[in-house]
Amino acid sequence: MTMLDSKAKLRWACRRGMLELDVLLLPFIDDDAYDALPETQKLVFQRLLTSDDPDLFAWFMGHQKCEDEELKNMVKIILNRVRV
Repeated sequence: MTMLDSKAKLRWACRRGMLELDVLLLPFIDDDAYDALPETQKLVFQRLLTSDDPDLFAWFMGHQKCEDEELKNMVKIILNRVRV
């Protein structure tokens, strides 16, 4: 899997086909929350972006439990950031 090598590419990957996902992911990038992550968590975030939109939507909305612990923790980090 190729990791995204620039913030512009990463931001583009955050633009999804669902508004509900855009309002969660884009502020995470734009408000520098991503920049504050340790390198290992940045890689997890980038891996999260390779997930399908329906899965992301289900995880963020709590309709489905993500079985991958790293991705599940990243979803929590993003949701907590949005709720602040």
